[in-house]
Amino acid sequence: MALYKEGRYLRKSDHQAFDQLHNPGSTTPGSGIYRCENCSDEVASNKGNPLPSQNHKQHNPKNGPIKWRLIVYAEQQ
Repeated sequence: MALYKEGRYLRKSDHQAFDQLHNPGSTTPGSGIYRCENCSDEVASNKGNPLPSQNHKQHNPKNGPIKWRLIVYAEQQ
């Protein structure tokens, strides 16, 4: 689970980007922290880079397929 110290740096959002699931190796749509829906591993990924592949952290296939979900968006100005 992503942690933070200062809540003033975070803002709640119901944007649809947080509802989408992404396949391993797909292009990161927006910079931020992504969480695997099935094994709970979290990674930081920059916009335009590929999301981690099937072998991230030795993902155990019995947990189900890797599906990345954006959990914290890194807003740039």
